[in-house]
Amino acid sequence: MKARFFQQLQKLNMQKSKLLLALPAFVVAVFFFALAIPNVYTQTYELEKYSTAPETIHSPITIENKEKTEQQLRAVTQAVEDQYTISEDIAEERLSMVSEIYDVVKETKSQVENLTKDEQVTMIESLLSDELSEDLPTEVFLPLLRSDQQSLNESQRMLETLLHNYFKEGVQGSEVEGLERRIDLEVQYSETPTPLKPVISDIGTYALVENSLFDPEKTDRAIKKAAATVEPVMIRAGEVIVSEGSTITGDIYDDLLLTGLLDQQRNILPSIGLAMFALLLGAILYVECRRAVKKDNWNGRHIFISTFVSVLMITLLKVFSLFGSMEQPVYYLVPAVTGVMIVKILCSERFAIVLAVVYALMACLLFNGQLAGALHATAGMYLLISQLAAIFFLTQSKDRLSIVRASAGVAFTNICAILFFLFISFEKYSWSEVFLYSGYGIMGAFLSAVLTLGFLPFIETGFGVLSDQKLLTLASPNHPLLRKILVEAPGTYHHSVMVANLSEAACESIGAHGLLARVASYYHDLGKTVKPHYFIENQMGMKNPHDFLEPEQSAEMIINHPYDGARMLKKNKFPEEIIAIAKQHHGTTLLKYFYFKAKERNEDTREEDYRYPGPKPQSKEAAIVCICDSVEAAVRSLSHPTEEKIKNIVKSIVEDRMLDGQLDDSNLTFNELKTMEKAICETLHGIFHSRIEYPDTKPLVKEAK
Repeated sequence: MKARFFQQLQKLNMQKSKLLLALPAFVVAVFFFALAIPNVYTQTYELEKYSTAPETIHSPITIENKEKTEQQLRAVTQAVEDQYTISEDIAEERLSMVSEIYDVVKETKSQVENLTKDEQVTMIESLLSDELSEDLPTEVFLPLLRSDQQSLNESQRMLETLLHNYFKEGVQGSEVEGLERRIDLEVQYSETPTPLKPVISDIGTYALVENSLFDPEKTDRAIKKAAATVEPVMIRAGEVIVSEGSTITGDIYDDLLLTGLLDQQRNILPSIGLAMFALLLGAILYVECRRAVKKDNWNGRHIFISTFVSVLMITLLKVFSLFGSMEQPVYYLVPAVTGVMIVKILCSERFAIVLAVVYALMACLLFNGQLAGALHATAGMYLLISQLAAIFFLTQSKDRLSIVRASAGVAFTNICAILFFLFISFEKYSWSEVFLYSGYGIMGAFLSAVLTLGFLPFIETGFGVLSDQKLLTLASPNHPLLRKILVEAPGTYHHSVMVANLSEAACESIGAHGLLARVASYYHDLGKTVKPHYFIENQMGMKNPHDFLEPEQSAEMIINHPYDGARMLKKNKFPEEIIAIAKQHHGTTLLKYFYFKAKERNEDTREEDYRYPGPKPQSKEAAIVCICDSVEAAVRSLSHPTEEKIKNIVKSIVEDRMLDGQLDDSNLTFNELKTMEKAICETLHGIFHSRIEYPDTKPLVKEAK
């Protein structure tokens, strides 16, 4: 049943069946969407203020609580005191006024001692500036005029010192009244003569004015500086908003509302975004599958293998992500390279690279610790580097040990990537963590090798894949069918081996599957074992039986051999690829010898009766076997093959097959045909190179006797 299913898949025209290509990509996208929903989905709650929290609720996102930030900002800016600027000009002006008063008094006393007191006061008022004379009462000057010179000097020094200190510290308008009282107390408790104390207090009170003025620019700068120190109040993703059993206060309720945990409609948009992302990845796979079908001759098996591997890898990524968080690098342990190694071995290297990118993008989301809105870029980068390293190091898919060797290269790459992530981080780490995480990388590479070696046989068997290992088994000379050809049709066996050498060289020159072409060449003429003596390479020492048959009878026997061989191969459960090449290796070519022989006898002979029924070669490998089959027979017929003759024969056969339309369905390009011609000629030249002619052995034998 399984074999019949995949045979039906082989018959589908993959290039036209868009649905068949879109379905696996859609399945992968839907499967990823289903597993990634918890990574973007935020659970919402129906809660009221002052109710009890049913469970511990974490913030799904990182968001600023702007209201609390503004509250802190207001508190800080309101705490900033008004800024003042001390005016030195005002201080100098008021001190100079005090000095002027004392100077005028001293000058008056020294020059006009014979004048009456009233006359002296009048004189002082005339000498003082208008402002002083108007503001100060006459009674102020009388005690000064009665005092001696020493008392005047001491009182002046004391008053000027008090005012200078006050002005230096800055006198604000609200402080003037209090400082006036302080001046009065200072004077009262000083050693100044008692009659002068009231006068000095009055002069000090008059001279004391506001010199510390409000500065709006300075105040504004202070406010801005204080505001700059305020950190935004953030609710971090993963932060506990409320613990289970706690009362939901007003602040907690506001935080729940702010983070969207009370908004039932908020979950729709992340789901839509995830769906778009999943469909984008599915579209990438769809486009690449179409290209592979068109350019690389992919069939249903390749499509289903890549789909199965993708589902398997998404499952592995999801399982490992459940045991880690954003801070725990569990992704170092993920055997991520398993999928790309399987795809490279069974499908193609290009598609493996595409899948490596797709899996890495998926990992960015799956390893986000189920924090909505977060992406783990480090996990995606690490897995991408690891997978690309596996593709690079896996060079020989024919040898299973190459998987182990590739895993060693992946382990080294993983360690380098891990050290890179650790060394560039600002977080503290210990050497024990370095060795632990490096061990994770080595273990991930080892698990990948084990899983790849474990899954490969099951995938090959389950999907009927023609792997290199299976081809190598079929290429064994001890295989019953090969021994059958060797025993029953030795000439055909030798011809098949030669065709195998040519086909493999031609395939490898253009990047086709050389091993498939070699093994298919071994079995392509298996049908000749039904009646081996009717084929010229097996007619050794006997008459050609076709000399006794009609042309149509001979043509029928020869035309049947591809299909007899295909039936025998199918009966022995050979892979479809080899059966197809055996059936297609003659395409719809014409048996020219028997056709023209029949034409000589009957002009009405139809060309269709002497053509193989086909189909034409459907792959590059089948087309190459078709060409090499004719080339080997033609070159073998040459009595003295030279390089020029070989080149002309190869070129003529290729042109004949091309003009006859035999290569139309093979996807071979003109450049590939040129490259292939060169490779075939080089191989034939190596086989039919000129040899040294050995001397006649008979005289040597006689001399020995």
